[in-house]
Amino acid sequence: TCFGVFNASEGHNTVQNSITSPWFSTAFGLIGLCSNLFALCVLLSSSRKLSSRARSSFLIFLCGLVVTDFMGLLVTASVIIPYHFFKFAWAKVDPGCHLCNFLGFSMVFFGQCPLLLGATMAGERFFGINHPFSRSTSISKRRAWSIVGLVWGFSCLLGLLPVLGLGRYTLQYPGSWCFITLLPDTGNVIFCLLFALLGIFSVLLSFIFNTVSVVTLCRVYHDRESVQRRRDSEVEMMVQLVGIMVIATICWMPLLIFIVQTVLQQLPANGQIQMLPLETQKLLLIYIRMVTWNQILDPWVYILFRRAVLQRVYPSLRPRPSIFSLYPVLKPSLRRKL
Repeated sequence: TCFGVFNASEGHNTVQNSITSPWFSTAFGLIGLCSNLFALCVLLSSSRKLSSRARSSFLIFLCGLVVTDFMGLLVTASVIIPYHFFKFAWAKVDPGCHLCNFLGFSMVFFGQCPLLLGATMAGERFFGINHPFSRSTSISKRRAWSIVGLVWGFSCLLGLLPVLGLGRYTLQYPGSWCFITLLPDTGNVIFCLLFALLGIFSVLLSFIFNTVSVVTLCRVYHDRESVQRRRDSEVEMMVQLVGIMVIATICWMPLLIFIVQTVLQQLPANGQIQMLPLETQKLLLIYIRMVTWNQILDPWVYILFRRAVLQRVYPSLRPRPSIFSLYPVLKPSLRRKL
């Protein structure tokens, strides 16, 4: 079953004094939804004005990330917020654990997707910057959407593993949400390690790709002026990508490391532990709250770190004027020759 991992009556009594009040959760969710909607509108507006294939594919990945964050907040909030308002007894409302399994799946799916998309975006920019003349690095819009779909499909398969029998989703403290089970039986240990290590690997892969890309950009940034406009676009994308990576690292790494440590420390118990210690339950809740900030801060990386905003802070990012802008009276035939 999905119950019994924590003392439900104790969690119900302490929830009144916790930060998970209905108004806090509602305001938190609305801020995240509005932020992602605003970022999505800005992304769609920018994508219509672009002709660069590299920039277009990057915006598609960003759009996939924003859509994922928006849907993640919408789906989880639609279950968690009603609980905080009505304080329903989960065992009576969902005796078959279908709602709990759905919420647990949503937590895993919408949690793993941003990490995998961040690694995918970092890899795409790594090959685009270090091999700019290779045909294989030019990703069309259709192929970019296909890659986003593959990431969604893989995360969906990962989230379905407990439903198919590997591990299980259980109700977590203080009784308002469901997530993977940190108890030391074989299925739970395998799934917890798979989820956590895959997330850690995605973050480390993003760090490696982004570090090499930034070093490469620093080396070529002061080259010929003829490619200044392209370099400015590359810098803009890398600033956004590094921002996404930093936020993901701060928000996700504490939870992922905590899952690995908790599971491995409980291995000698050989499955005798039937209930998580209260301190472990509270720490898990704190780390999950940190993770939810990732979905709120991600859209602001693109909103604040666009070239129009960066140019106000760093004026040298303004594109250099071309000869045609300096001599607008030139005849079209002469302009073509030049």
